[in-house]
Amino acid sequence: MSGNPLPPGAWTTGLCGCCDDCKSCCLAFFCPCVAFGQVAETLDKGATSCCMAGTIYCALLHAGVCLLHCLYSCSYRRKLRAAYGLPAEPCADGCVHWFCEPCALAQMYRELKNRGADPADGWEAHSQKTSMAPVPMQDMTR
Repeated sequence: MSGNPLPPGAWTTGLCGCCDDCKSCCLAFFCPCVAFGQVAETLDKGATSCCMAGTIYCALLHAGVCLLHCLYSCSYRRKLRAAYGLPAEPCADGCVHWFCEPCALAQMYRELKNRGADPADGWEAHSQKTSMAPVPMQDMTR
């Protein structure tokens, strides 16, 4: 998931930085299953489809036990932090997802987007963008 060369070790937006990207904020608040599915597909590099991850998240969300979907999404926050060397801020991953799940999903979405792996594009589109060979420079001739 190489994209924009941002330094590891720092989140590009805060947990409550929803105003930085209203689209990701609205998606996380009103369609959390879709937001999570897109994030999961990107972090799993296409091994898990958006539809599959979103369906599992939705089933856990509506299973009647609130903690299950938070545990599932928390595991992807850990993957994101490991991929980019991000700290567990503002508190442990489990606490972030338990107390503010929509904000956590939106932050994960923004982080991937800011680092060049926009979850809305899907993994296949992202991998095609990053695997395309650069166009060689041509000499100027008269």
